[in-house]
Formats: sequence, structure tokens, C-alpha cells
Amino acid sequence: MINGLEMENTYIWQKWAENLRRWHLNDFAAWLLDSASPAHLVGAQLVYMGQPLLEVFVPRGEFNALAEILEKPSQAQAFVTYLREDH
Repeated sequence: MINGLEMENTYIWQKWAENLRRWHLNDFAAWLLDSASPAHLVGAQLVYMGQPLLEVFVPRGEFNALAEILEKPSQAQAFVTYLREDH
């Protein structure tokens, strides 16, 4: 069973993947997540620090989903796999 947070993240991932594919950046984003894994924790902290300034433009749930991807290698790999799938 999928809980509410997982459903929200799935929706956010779909939205991000659609935008990245539309802009032809899905392969680049997947490569970046794969190759920059040592810097993910720093990236997550930057996301948290920038949240108060940017939450006017980006919903809080999207910040949390991005931070989770950056903090948890398993989530980063799952999103990379999702990006590389053909939807």
C-alpha cells in the first residue's frame, strides 16, 4: 500500500520527469544525479536553506521531495531509473 507521502512524491516525480523530457534534459539530470552523488548531501542542505526564499514559486512538497532525493541514495537511484524509463 502506498502512503500519502509516497503518492505525493510519485506525482511530483511525474511532473518533474515530464518537464525534463520536454526540455530534453532527462538524460542530463539522470547523469548528474548518478555522477554527483558525493555532493548530494550538500545539495540537500542548499535546498533547505533556499526554501524560505523560493517557496513563493515552488510548492513546499517539491522542495521536500528534492531534498529527499538528495539525502537518500536509494531515492536518487529510484528517480534516475524513473527518468530513464519510457513513459
